[in-house]
Amino acid sequence: MQIDLSGKTALVTGSTQGIGFAIAAGLARAGARVAVNGRRQESVEAAIQKLEEDTEGGSFIAAPGDITTEDGVRQVTGAVPDTDVLVNNLGIFGATPPLEIGDDEWRRYFEVNVLASVRMIRSFLPGMKDRSWGRILNVASDSAVVIPAEMIHYGMSKTALLAVTRGFAKDAAGTGVTVNSLIAGPTHTGGVEDFVYELVDPELPWDEAQREFMAKHRPQSLLQRLIEPEEIANMAVYLSSSFASATTGGAVRVDGGYVDSILP
Repeated sequence: MQIDLSGKTALVTGSTQGIGFAIAAGLARAGARVAVNGRRQESVEAAIQKLEEDTEGGSFIAAPGDITTEDGVRQVTGAVPDTDVLVNNLGIFGATPPLEIGDDEWRRYFEVNVLASVRMIRSFLPGMKDRSWGRILNVASDSAVVIPAEMIHYGMSKTALLAVTRGFAKDAAGTGVTVNSLIAGPTHTGGVEDFVYELVDPELPWDEAQREFMAKHRPQSLLQRLIEPEEIANMAVYLSSSFASATTGGAVRVDGGYVDSILP
């Protein structure tokens, strides 16, 4: 299967590092022109420089802006007025004892992990409908289904994102636009390394820390290791292509078998 996204423009939010960076690279290798987003111009430019080194012939657009604000959304849409593929990857996570999560923190997780994606969908879905083609991917998490006690607020936000996905997929029914969620499992990123060391002995070497984290805190993983960002990106590129034209309204798992379910 040769995925060709030549002539398509993609926007990946929160793509200066981690999963978003890997998805941006994957889309570029498939031929898409990719808009890279982060809050600061400097981080976006640095990411694009590295992406250009990693993806021969890749085409990139700088789209800085804090999409948790309406002004930031306007800044991003000014840089990318139209897009064929929207990947809502921006998100925050962290461990907090359940009874210590205050109102402001509940609101912050909803604002960043849910409402920012809704704003972006509102901005780009009408144009996709008009062109009768488009792909929207919301990067969710296994925590949307298996709510972790140490970060209930994060799980709540990702569960809400699944509902947002299904609802907008219904709104886009019959238009040639698909809307899906990616349920990403425990993934190896810099931020996750920090998170792992919040839960295991910070003096442990990384390989030992990762094994202890998976054994104690994610024992139901069938992969029994952290997922690499490129493995998430592979599914994102497929769902962004014409090959995935019959997949919409779904929550597609790239979780290493972490969610104990035979569906989807």
